[in-house]
Amino acid sequence: QVQLVESGGGLVQAGGSLRLSCAASGRTFSSYVMGWFRQAPGKEREFVAALSRLGVSTFYAETVKGRFTISRDNAKNTVHLQMNSLKPEDTAVYYCAATERRISGTLQGPYDYWGQGTQVTVSS
Repeated sequence: QVQLVESGGGLVQAGGSLRLSCAASGRTFSSYVMGWFRQAPGKEREFVAALSRLGVSTFYAETVKGRFTISRDNAKNTVHLQMNSLKPEDTAVYYCAATERRISGTLQGPYDYWGQGTQVTVSS
């Protein structure tokens, strides 16, 4: 089992940047596929980005492709989401997720472990 704790959210103006971090507990972090999801008020949770176990493969939602970058440091048990050129529509609670399952395709799920979320607010 793994526990996930997100940090780095906040308030930023449109066009700005934020870097989210997710710290994972446990000694087998490299065995987890990692993902970021977000949920805006009144909307369903949606996939943002995902990263394979060794960080070789990355996948992004079309809405963030070219602006967001997911990365991981297996030595530090962390995964990051660098968010650039932020837009008001990026406003949401962002969640880190992990799974040991052998998921395929664009790594959109299912995920078994979730963090508590961090708020990102982009003002216009």
